[in-house]
Amino acid sequence: MPTIMDAVVLFFLLLPAIVLIALIVHSALPWVSRSWREAEERADQVVRSVLTEDEYEKYRRNGFLDVPSPTFPQRVYRVPCGPGTVMVLEGGQCIARLCVYSVEPIPERESVVVHKLMIEGNEQDYLRTANHLPC
Repeated sequence: MPTIMDAVVLFFLLLPAIVLIALIVHSALPWVSRSWREAEERADQVVRSVLTEDEYEKYRRNGFLDVPSPTFPQRVYRVPCGPGTVMVLEGGQCIARLCVYSVEPIPERESVVVHKLMIEGNEQDYLRTANHLPC
């Protein structure tokens, strides 16, 4: 029958492995790290500086940002606050979903701004870059 001393010895033998696993998990999950949290805070500042007050309130309340098309009068791009596809709406109806991701990981809130600026800056290039999916 194992004794308390056996359990203590086993614990101290396993302690380095436990610490190593914790370090690996911490480095593999960037949103846990301090630098990622700081990046999230900066991203929120960027979102607030790019969006109008009305856009920001709708974005926070609804969980998405509607970006009107600069080229197609009836078109709106519905950009999710988190991961997901951008819904293309015409006359309130979904006509397509777009999948566009950055090469490097960026905070989710910042991706909303990236989509908005890409759509407003060069919609045709944005559409060429995106993977088009059905609704």
